[in-house]
Amino acid sequence: MMHHYDEPVYLISIVSKMLDIHPQTLRQYERENLICPSRSDGRIRLYSQRDVDKIKLILRLTRELGVNIAGVDIILRLRESVDSMEKEIAELRHEVQRANNARSVSPDKALVTKRSTYEMIIFEE
Repeated sequence: MMHHYDEPVYLISIVSKMLDIHPQTLRQYERENLICPSRSDGRIRLYSQRDVDKIKLILRLTRELGVNIAGVDIILRLRESVDSMEKEIAELRHEVQRANNARSVSPDKALVTKRSTYEMIIFEE
């Protein structure tokens, strides 16, 4: 059965086995606000595939690159910020493309208006 990327389906015990980490480590990541698993009605933590991938990134940063938890937090925040900006840029590009497609005057022809100012000087004798 295929699950949606953001669908919370994994119990903490499953995630800890999948990633070979102690469940207490996952709880610590949650206390540090690095991850935010969903909760069932019975308050059981449920992780999505997105959560698992984020935990993999955290583990890579800490284990392979030696980044501490505070550094991981900064990296994750910057990553979210960059992702948000990239999404906004894509939306703006789409909007510009749509505006260009709706243009009634071809791009090589443009209506240009110029303002001229004339001053009148009167000489009195």
